[in-house]
Amino acid sequence: YSDLKLSDSDGGNIYARVSVNVRNVGKYKGEEVVQLYVRDEVASVTRPIKELRGFEKISLEPGETKTVTFDITDEQLGFYDNNMDYVVEKGDFTFMVGTNSRDVQPIKYTLK
Repeated sequence: YSDLKLSDSDGGNIYARVSVNVRNVGKYKGEEVVQLYVRDEVASVTRPIKELRGFEKISLEPGETKTVTFDITDEQLGFYDNNMDYVVEKGDFTFMVGTNSRDVQPIKYTLK
């Protein structure tokens, strides 16, 4: 995993895009499940430290690199508040991308 990047969206219902390069450094063809976790740093209700909010399974030939991109939408940032309304609150988030929940690379994002 390398070159974790965060870019602004072109508009619509996408807030941002998170991308990462994944390279097969082995001698054999392999498959990888790239996982996106989100942490809402300051929410109005208690939120999990890490929430799996996206994943993509890819196949890689030996030496091959692929870029995996996740669109950040209401689905990745929203939650049900105390009134059971689905909300997306503005504030600070950390996106984490990796092969599992412990082996991740973090990148910060602020929704304004």
